[in-house]
Amino acid sequence: MTSQHEEIYQKSWQERQDFAERMQPIIGQLYRNFGVEVSVYGRPLVNASAIDIIKAHKSVGIHEESKLRLRESLPFLEALSKMDLHSANIDIGKLAYRYLFLGGANGLTVEQYLEKELAPLKEQGISQPRDVVLYGFGRIGRILARLLIDRTGPMANLRLRAIVIRPGKKGDLEKRASLLRRDSIHGAFNGSISVDEEQGVIRANGAYIKVIYAKSPAEIDYTEFGIENALVVDNTGIWTDEAGLGQHLESKGVSKVLLTAPAKGDIKNVVYGVNHNMIADDDTIISAASCTTNAITPTLKALNDEFGIKNGHVETVHSYTNDQNLIDNYHSKERRGRSAPLNMVITSTGAAKAVSKALPELHGKLTGNAIRVPTPNVSMAIMNLNLEKETTREQLNDYLRGVSLDSPLREQIDFTASTEIVSSDLVGSRFAGVVDSQATIVDGDRAVLYVWYDNEFGYSCQVIKVMNKMSGVNVLNLPRK
Repeated sequence: MTSQHEEIYQKSWQERQDFAERMQPIIGQLYRNFGVEVSVYGRPLVNASAIDIIKAHKSVGIHEESKLRLRESLPFLEALSKMDLHSANIDIGKLAYRYLFLGGANGLTVEQYLEKELAPLKEQGISQPRDVVLYGFGRIGRILARLLIDRTGPMANLRLRAIVIRPGKKGDLEKRASLLRRDSIHGAFNGSISVDEEQGVIRANGAYIKVIYAKSPAEIDYTEFGIENALVVDNTGIWTDEAGLGQHLESKGVSKVLLTAPAKGDIKNVVYGVNHNMIADDDTIISAASCTTNAITPTLKALNDEFGIKNGHVETVHSYTNDQNLIDNYHSKERRGRSAPLNMVITSTGAAKAVSKALPELHGKLTGNAIRVPTPNVSMAIMNLNLEKETTREQLNDYLRGVSLDSPLREQIDFTASTEIVSSDLVGSRFAGVVDSQATIVDGDRAVLYVWYDNEFGYSCQVIKVMNKMSGVNVLNLPRK
């Protein structure tokens, strides 16, 4: 016989599941038809399971004094579905909480309140969609493909039209599709993938992706495939300077190039959230910097803004990469020839110095090194910093927690207070970096911070944001602070 407490809990859980399942189709329609990405306190709900939606609502209690129940946020989601919207990131958790518990209602109905809070959308024009070509289809290329395919729909700002790879043997197309379909780290593709061998196309969730085989950009005329004014995202790492990347601009149908690696020379290295406003309309070649630079720069900016940074050292504990050897073999770089799954490998990183390209005020203040470790994904940056003023562990953590919730960097910086979190828990994190507050050490003006980052998925999410900016798309984050 079940107890009264058990019955109450089971009934409550069933109610939450019912509300979450009612939310799912609305979230999907807002995303596909209007380009609206719905979240709850920064936790994305697009393509989320009912359990994920429940967990996102539960997280509100970590940050606020009161809980936010699904039955309380559902009316806001339903009201959104009846509004005239276009591309935006809308946090229904914050909207609902402020309305219900922080006096946001002020005599307004939910509909009137949303009209007021989302008014900035009316001031923003709708941008034309941009054709996208992925040049290279390795780890970052395939994750970018997944993210772009997720956004396929009538209101998509970025349309994945083609991928470019080196000529392969018979069966190559199916193998490429298989690598997109199944991933040992990020799991199975969420949807349907098929191959049209005759047309040389991968079809995925409504996206019709031409596979172009070429040895160099000079061989390609994208207009032959109906591709115009394209943004080429170079994932190969072969070219990192203007002369090399400029080859893409010689191909017909290409107008801009984005490099997913640090660039050399005068090419702008952009960390979205920190210096993305330096991207000008007439820029044709941009770099999205490295995963580590993206992971550490937002947190460093936040700390420098509040406490000032005299100097410091950043040690990256980085998962092994495709550049290393599976077993001991010759490698042109020191130590990287030793077996990646069996060794911790000390190597160099330019991420600490690269920070100054996005954050000039830290020029010459940081040193850095890296240790490659036997994990396939998710890395950590340990930042040992000397600050301009003294603080405490509680003050520093409270400040970064606030930055992660309500600041222009809230899409870049996540914050965890878990005492049990480990690297595999961060696989799929969409943030540039996640501050592990339980590991923070502060002694007067000296601070040591630990920042996790999914060096594949989190970085790719940053790349997508740069792609939008280069394409003239300004995706608003609402509500504003």
